[in-house]
Amino acid sequence: MTRGYTLRRRAEQQAETRRRIAEAAVELHGELGPALTTLSMVAARAGVQRHTLYAHFPDERSLFMACSGLAFERDPPPDAAGWRAIADRTKRLRTGLAALYAWYERNSSLLGCVRRDAEFHPLTREISELRFGPIMAAYKEVLGAKLTARQEKMLLLALSFFTWRTLARDAGLKPAAAAKAMAHAIEGASEAKSS
Repeated sequence: MTRGYTLRRRAEQQAETRRRIAEAAVELHGELGPALTTLSMVAARAGVQRHTLYAHFPDERSLFMACSGLAFERDPPPDAAGWRAIADRTKRLRTGLAALYAWYERNSSLLGCVRRDAEFHPLTREISELRFGPIMAAYKEVLGAKLTARQEKMLLLALSFFTWRTLARDAGLKPAAAAKAMAHAIEGASEAKSS
């Protein structure tokens, strides 16, 4: 009985250490960005030795996967499936974009650093594409239903974190107002207009 308890307690401690390391990485990625965060910094923030970090995460990729998984676990991106039932296209666009923009707002520091670093840091780009690719594809499918090619291009602009950030920071729009503005822009784009 004692051995079983000891093994279970050790497993719990290892899981806690692993989570603490991933949490430290999330914090640092949101403060400095993944490209500037070193494994030594993560170990120090987590209160562990580097060899302990490596015992749980043998390389940066495994740490990035755990870090991004933890961030998505804490605050998952909106699920596009619920928007399918909204028959009115403009309402569906506003609802989906408002949910996405509210998520961007809640996670702006981390997303800003990650999206910035994905521009030049190969590992950040890889993990970003792995995590965000399927989500963005679902958003494009659901929100882009029955849009013209020109409107689809506007939708891509609307889905961008950087578009939201410009609307929020520079224009001072709240998520619902930003979503309404972009839905209006998408609906206003048509094939007949000149480029």
